[in-house]
Amino acid sequence: MTVRHLSVRGIRLCVDMTGKPASRPLVLIHALGANKSSWDEIAPAFAGTHHVYAVDMRGFGDSDQPGLYSFQDMRDDVLGLLDAIGADRADIIGHSMGASVAWLVAEAQPERIAHLVVEDTTPPRQGVRLPRTPPPEPPEEVPFDWQALLAVAAQVNDPDPAWWDQVPAVTAPVLMLAGGRDSHVPQHLFAEVLARLPNGRMLEIPVGHHIHKDAPNEFLAAVEPFLCSGSGDGMASFPT
Repeated sequence: MTVRHLSVRGIRLCVDMTGKPASRPLVLIHALGANKSSWDEIAPAFAGTHHVYAVDMRGFGDSDQPGLYSFQDMRDDVLGLLDAIGADRADIIGHSMGASVAWLVAEAQPERIAHLVVEDTTPPRQGVRLPRTPPPEPPEEVPFDWQALLAVAAQVNDPDPAWWDQVPAVTAPVLMLAGGRDSHVPQHLFAEVLARLPNGRMLEIPVGHHIHKDAPNEFLAAVEPFLCSGSGDGMASFPT
């Protein structure tokens, strides 16, 4: 594994790089409050087929803490990362906050996404709120910028309606992994998104919100063949 700091849109993003440099890039985007190390057990599985980039988003891990945080900033950071590595197209896997960012990337520049995997997260939608509102100050020392957490939480609770409305713009094959009834995410939303995607499938892995951590074998069994598939034309949806 190679660890690099890449200059993207005036800040430094820390990235763990593994796999085959000549292969299609795979960008892994972590959840709120986490960092790129959350993919440590998963990333090696893709090293034989992809050039894997596990990234610390702005404000988290070893990336810069610029003090300005939003889903839009993180979306543009990912697009800037693709520019920095010279990638015309890439596969993306996102979990929770990272999945929200991935949705926005795929809506903004759909032609640059080859495959999209979103872990137990639909695009932010009005009326869907976090289970708890974080306090203004961290209750204990945290290894990230608390302002980033507050900014993201505020946008989850009051999102731009366009983020939901633009779901049909996502033209890449999409695999949505749903965590089932033990997840805090309203599970009925996945079927609503699926109905609006040009090329989507859904699979429930009923272990809650942290699928790649709590069911890594099932996660990889679904994701690995999906990422190695072609355009996905004619793919049938998994049952809920």
